[in-house]
Amino acid sequence: MATATKGKEILPLKGIKVLDMTRVLAGPYCTQILGDLGAEVIKIEHPTRGDDTRAWGPPYAPHIQGDATQQTTPGESAYFLSVNRNKKSLGLSFQSPSGVEILHKLAAECDVLVENYLPGALKKYKMDYETLRKVNPKLIYASITGYGQTGPYSDRAGYDVMVEAEMGLMHITGHRDGPPAKVGVAVTDLTTGLYTSNSILASLLQRSITGQGQWIDVSLSDCQVATLSNLASSHLISGKPDSGRWGTAHPSIVPYKGFGTKDGSVMLGGGNDRLFGVLCDRLNKPEWKQDPKFVTNAQRVANRDLLEELITTITKTKTTQQWLDVFEGSGMPYAAVNDIAGTMRHEHVLARNMVKEVDHPTCGPIKLVNTPVKFSESTPGIRSPPPTLGQHTNEVLQQLGYSDAEVEQLKTQGVIS
Repeated sequence: MATATKGKEILPLKGIKVLDMTRVLAGPYCTQILGDLGAEVIKIEHPTRGDDTRAWGPPYAPHIQGDATQQTTPGESAYFLSVNRNKKSLGLSFQSPSGVEILHKLAAECDVLVENYLPGALKKYKMDYETLRKVNPKLIYASITGYGQTGPYSDRAGYDVMVEAEMGLMHITGHRDGPPAKVGVAVTDLTTGLYTSNSILASLLQRSITGQGQWIDVSLSDCQVATLSNLASSHLISGKPDSGRWGTAHPSIVPYKGFGTKDGSVMLGGGNDRLFGVLCDRLNKPEWKQDPKFVTNAQRVANRDLLEELITTITKTKTTQQWLDVFEGSGMPYAAVNDIAGTMRHEHVLARNMVKEVDHPTCGPIKLVNTPVKFSESTPGIRSPPPTLGQHTNEVLQQLGYSDAEVEQLKTQGVIS
């Protein structure tokens, strides 16, 4: 697809500088997206502990080269590696005035600041929006919290799983007769990171017109409510409760779910009468197309249990791969139900360059999930591996005008690492 000059790096956000004061997932995911698009992202980390997720393991990528091979730490956590590529790490404590001074100097130079502290927590360090807008009126300041800057829950710490529970997602996730379940990945954190990066890009466009920055208030709770999407709309329009958990099935389309095979499961989507006919033919049951119990989707929904049982009896006779071969070229939606390992070695995933090997300074070659969007004229991607703690401290401070002696003094004082 790409038509950019071969070998030439074209980055949409080149020249944009981001001060990343986030940790864990939603914030780092947001800033990683900005980094993938070409922004220079300076990640502020506690000088000794770093981002919380540096300790979230196993698994860890072991240290095999460089200075870190002498450390007693188990390595770089897979969790941290997943959301911190294309960033520079500055180990910095802002408990001291000299640490705050460094942050103010960075904020004066940066286009964007992203933070995910509790509302008001940064005010005592003079790193709140009202203070920094005087330092840099063009600064776009994005705050990510569990429940937002206002409202009765604003002072609550908001972790993904709590917001999934509080804001409806957990109630509609899981098997039909089972208890509520969280989504397998922290999807509320991830959608919040996506909404935040999108809002930052919109604010950069607005700033190009007005010359002014602004404060962006993004919460996991709001983003989770928004991503209830059509189900929230169904309730608001009808006034009725949601229909609960459906596992892999669809509440209003049959057959549309995962069916057991000899060695796993296969998703089959008979989304309309024509596709149901295709399914019947591929299952070698053409008579079902004329069966009064199944001839329309409404009738299939009414006879869901019977039809799904009949289909399962057949799908259990072959392996998943055999069924994939049966449905190949049929025009009907179908898919294997893969685990993560199967996904990471999937031929389509690899053909789309979604797994990329990079050389980490202390872990050597490691594999990362690549940025997902392909551009015809731009070349976003992984330019640098996730940093070690404080890897770029000297570089960043020297660019701010600190001398080698001043940097060493700050290290001695424990302000930086």
